[in-house]
Parts: sequence; C-alpha cells; structure tokens
Amino acid sequence: MKKQIENREDISFLVNQFYSKIRADKEIGFYFNEMITDWDLHLEKLTDFWETNLFAVRKYKGNPHAVHNEVDAHFDEKITANEFGIWLNHWAQTLDEHFEGENVETLKRRARKMSTFLYMSMFQHRQKESEV
Repeated sequence: MKKQIENREDISFLVNQFYSKIRADKEIGFYFNEMITDWDLHLEKLTDFWETNLFAVRKYKGNPHAVHNEVDAHFDEKITANEFGIWLNHWAQTLDEHFEGENVETLKRRARKMSTFLYMSMFQHRQKESEV
C-alpha cells in the first residue's frame, strides 16, 4: 500500500523525486538545468509552493507567471504545450509511483490547471511583447 500525502515531508519527497525525472528528461530537462543555478533553493521553493497549494499554509512567496515568462523569453518563446504535457506526465507518474489517495488526485488536478494558466500567461505575454 502506498502512502497518503499528509505533510511537508511528503511534499518535499514528491518534489525531489519529480525534479530528478525532469532534470534527466531529454526533451525538457535542459530548460530547467540551464535556468536553475541553485537546485537546493529551487526544490525548497517548490516544496513551499506545493505545500501552500495543498495544505493552505502561507509559505510560498513568488510569482510563477513572471518566472515562466522570463524562462520562455530566454528560450526565444519556443516553449509549447508539448513541454507542459511532458511536465504533467512526469508529475502524474511520480505521484502514482509513490502515493495514493485524495491528495494525489488534488495535486494532479491543480497541476493541470496551473500548467494551463502558465502556458496561457506565456502566450499572452508573447502577444504583448510583439505589439511593442
């Protein structure tokens, strides 16, 4: 029987397992490996993000839309829905490999919503930049 996601330690384990897959992915790993210079800090920030998202604690401070728009600009606006799909597949696989329960489904659903919002934000940012 797999474990339920119950606390920050579970979120931290999930985030670390997930980003191990992302960093090794031949199609999208370079986006992360090129942009992230302090992985310990990044993993801590993402643990804060998902802990805030799932358990409504006030730990995460940041602007994911601005960060993803910067990454997209750095890579000449070449990020597509395909990259987000790969990211989502790794997320769901990591959750399913290690955990079970309602919070797994909640995190999958929230990741799908978040990826849609981030991609749309990048698309809108591109449109605004092209109008300047």
